[in-house]
Amino acid sequence: MKNLKPILGLMLLAILIFTVTSCRDTKKEDDHEMDQDDMEMEHDDMEMNDSSMNSSDNMAMDQNKSESDAIVVNYLELKNALVADNTEAAASSGKKVVSAFKAFDVAKYSEEEQKELNDIIEDAIEHAEHIAESAMDHQREHFEILSKDMADLVAITGTSKKLYQAYCPMFNDGKGAIWLSEFKEIKNPYYGSKMLTCGTVQKEV
Repeated sequence: MKNLKPILGLMLLAILIFTVTSCRDTKKEDDHEMDQDDMEMEHDDMEMNDSSMNSSDNMAMDQNKSESDAIVVNYLELKNALVADNTEAAASSGKKVVSAFKAFDVAKYSEEEQKELNDIIEDAIEHAEHIAESAMDHQREHFEILSKDMADLVAITGTSKKLYQAYCPMFNDGKGAIWLSEFKEIKNPYYGSKMLTCGTVQKEV
């Protein structure tokens, strides 16, 4: 019996140590699982925030493109009127271009882009107003500069429409002039029926 007591004591001590160790391991596992759950929740929250931000950015970009698209549509209408040698239609489209430019909101762009856009808009409005009041020859002269403004505008704002930048080497005493078109086929707005197919496509916008 004397030898049995120390043995029982050691067994109890071993059981106690085993129990404490097991509890600690279990706690560690629980803590580890909780940490993993917390990390997964944080990751999900971050993904949701990123998705929300991307969605907002995309909506803002779509809105910007929608506003520039309104200008592009009226510009293309003007271009087609010049292709058709139609002075009255070109004048009417010129007025629409003026209104579209005046309605364009630059506030959504960076400070540097706003400065560029304001310069473009001011110049474009001036030339579109002249187109609305001029004879065909002068309409085409002002259309040349308006087309440069349009190319600069689209380079900043983008557009949802597929456009082609075409080039006429003959216009402006051989100095050449660009225009934007919805067609890859050349239909020259600077000469209309006189030289309808004069020009080449420089690039897709």
